[in-house]
Order: sequence, then structure tokens, then C-alpha cells
Amino acid sequence: MSRLIIISNRVSRPTKGGEQGGLAVALAAALRQSRGIWVGWSGETTEKFTGQIAFNEDQGVKTATIDLEEQDVDEYYNGYANKTLWPLFHFRIDIAEYARDFEGGYNRVNQRFADTASPLIEPDDIVWIHDYHMIPLGQMLRKKGLKNRIGFFLHIPWPPTRLLVSLPHHSKLVETLFAYDVVGFHTEEWLESFRHYVEKEMGGTVNGDFVTVGQRTIQAIACPIGIDTPEFVAASKGEVAAEMQERVRDSLQDRAMIVGVDRLDYSKGLEERFTGYARFLKDNPEMHGTLVLVQIAPPSRGDVESYQEIRATLDSLAGRINGEYSDVDWTPIRYVNQGYPREKLAGIYRAARIGLVTPLRDGMNLVAKEYVAAQDPQDPGVLILSRFAGAANQLKDALLINPYSPEEMSDAIGKALRMPLEERKRRWVGMMKSVEEQDVSWWRTTFSMRLEEADKIKQTEEAE
Repeated sequence: MSRLIIISNRVSRPTKGGEQGGLAVALAAALRQSRGIWVGWSGETTEKFTGQIAFNEDQGVKTATIDLEEQDVDEYYNGYANKTLWPLFHFRIDIAEYARDFEGGYNRVNQRFADTASPLIEPDDIVWIHDYHMIPLGQMLRKKGLKNRIGFFLHIPWPPTRLLVSLPHHSKLVETLFAYDVVGFHTEEWLESFRHYVEKEMGGTVNGDFVTVGQRTIQAIACPIGIDTPEFVAASKGEVAAEMQERVRDSLQDRAMIVGVDRLDYSKGLEERFTGYARFLKDNPEMHGTLVLVQIAPPSRGDVESYQEIRATLDSLAGRINGEYSDVDWTPIRYVNQGYPREKLAGIYRAARIGLVTPLRDGMNLVAKEYVAAQDPQDPGVLILSRFAGAANQLKDALLINPYSPEEMSDAIGKALRMPLEERKRRWVGMMKSVEEQDVSWWRTTFSMRLEEADKIKQTEEAE
């Protein structure tokens, strides 16, 4: 069996009861089912880049990390990745920033990853590179002589061609994707946008899953990521989750809870969520005092100005809504700027009558799937989900809404609170089937099989 080498921007070393994001958990679960190494940035800085690799093993996951210089972080991570690509790929061309230093730093750091990772890769290894931070890495590894099967997975949306062409040197960036054997997206929509760009801007051709530009043909597929469903279901039934669920319910004093769990990010639609909830309170004065919105939003990317602005906006908005609607014994919004370990999150999800997952644009959104997996089958909550999240393509029994519409969000909250138990059960069963069938193991296996097929295709071409 070939080793699996995963390369991503950050390596989140697993810790027992630790706090990890959805992608980190999914990748760790994939590595546990294989043997290999997770390579990436340590999150630490060094005065002078040396390429020195720190090796560790935690919870069955081997990691290899490097430190980056401050300039690297400023230009590659805060700059090109999060001020240029992230807003552009989330359809926010209005706040995307373009600077030559950003692009230069992005290419420099990807080359550093290629230089340090390539000696770790054995000839039979399967290499799986992740996300927008490392789009050109595959091409750089090829230039160093690697013949391995190399796949790339994009965890954020792929923007329409009319937006992508606003990126300086956009065709040069997209051309690097043709160094991979398989390129994966979460949804057919993101895949179609990629195909459209290749046909219209690069003169390429599309034949089913095969996309050709010049002499190079790759497989481009839609392959939605899942969660480690059995593990999360078990966590939701565990002692830590039960204690957290009881703690939350005691604090609610028989009030219904609406929960949102998101990074503090403008793409998550938090301002629109607060506004939609305020509209519900305005339209339904008889419900005052009967429900609470608990919004968990740990800060992220604090060095990027747009993230500082969204935090200030939400602080102000939560204060205004609470000031307008609170009573001496009730506060309508509990706004929490910290994260929680997964076992505790499972208990919070299980205590919530409504899961409110309303991003303005999201590649997938694993919180929606975690909320479903955490529910009590005998008394499940209701998921309200943005139709602009990738998860909406699978969780069709959620209440799907337009997050830009306060009225639509208000109506959905009212419908969820009134929903009969039998309908809640029916909707939950449909969503849980998807969460179980297309979990993280299915995702890894599906993508890996495509990489194996790519190897067979390559051998056939070479033989001919």
C-alpha cells in the first residue's frame, strides 16, 4: 500500500480533546486510515528561513513542519492567500487586494515547500495537496523531478470566469493545476466554473471528467468532503458532551437555543445572521424571552484589516440587538469569541433546537454536517442552511434559505420552532443518511481511487 503524503498550509497536530477545525479533523482522520506524513507550516516564524523540518507524531498522525519568515507570512499568508485569493474566490472582488509583493511571496513560499517536502517523498507515495494556499506547488514538485501521483483539492469555491479574470496573471496560476493528475472540488457548481474558465480562457477541451489543455490532460471531479461521522456521533453521546449539554440547558432555563459556530470571517454571513435574527425578534414580540441565539465565533486572521472590521461590526451589532430587546432576565444573543473542543461542541449542538449555518458563500461547511450528526434521533433539532454553502447540495432536507434576506431567515426560524416532531425526524433521517454515506472515509477513498486510475491511464499512454 502506498503512503499518503498530505501537504497543506497549516498542520494542526491532533491533541486529545483538542480544538481543531473541520478540515484539520478530516485530514487527520484520512491519515489514520493510511500511513504517511502531513507536511506544512508550523504556524511559527523564524528570523531566517533554514528549511529545517520538525517531525512529530500525535494521536497516530505523523507531521513534518517548517517555520516561515515574517515576510513570508505577510506576503504569502496574510497577503496573497487571504487578501487576494480568499475574497476573490468567495465572490468578494470589492475587497480583494492585488500587489506584486503578495504574488512574489506566494510563489517563494510554495517553492520553499517544494524544496523541503520533496526529499520526504518516496517514489510510490501518493501526494495530496490541499487548498488555495498551494495551487502552484504541484508544478514546482514536477520541476524537481517527481513522477508521483499528485492530487489537489480546493476547499473553497471556484469563482466564475468573469471574476477570476480580474486576478493579475490568472491564466498562469490556473495553468499550474495541470501539473496534477486529479483536481477536486466540493460541488458540481465549482467544477463547472473551472471547466468554463479552461474552455473560454485557455482554449481547453472537456470530455467528461477529463480536461485537456495543450498536451496535458487531468481529471477534474466533484467530490464533497465529509466528517468522521462515527467518531462525531460517539462524541455526541460521550460524557464530555453530556456534561456540556446539561450545562447549556441549565443556563437556558427552558428557552430554545439557536446555535451558530463559525470562524470570525466575512464569508460566514454573521452580520446578516444577526440582522435576520433581529428581524425575527421584531416580527415576533410574543417570542421574546423564549429563545437565545448562541453564536460561537473564534477570531481568525487578526492581522488582516477586513477581519478586524468584521469583528468590530459584530461587537457593535450584538450590543445593539441586546440593548434593544433584552430584559432584566433575558439576553437574546450570547456572542462568544472563543472556540471549544469537539466533544464540547457536540454537546452544544445536541442542546440546540436550531442549527443556523448561513454563510454567504462556502466551499462546503462541515459545521452543518456536525450539527446533523450530533442530534438525538428521538428529538432532533432543525438545520437552517444557506443555499450558497456547498453542503446544501447534500443536505436537501434542511430549511434552505437566502442568507441575504432577513425576512427569509426570520420565517425559517419561525418554521423551525413550530416544526412538529415527526417532520423534524423525517428531515433529520434524510440528512443523516448523506452524512453517514459520504463521510470522510468515502471522500478520501473516492479521491484516492481517481489518483490510482490516473496512474493506470498514464502507464497506458506511456506504453502506447
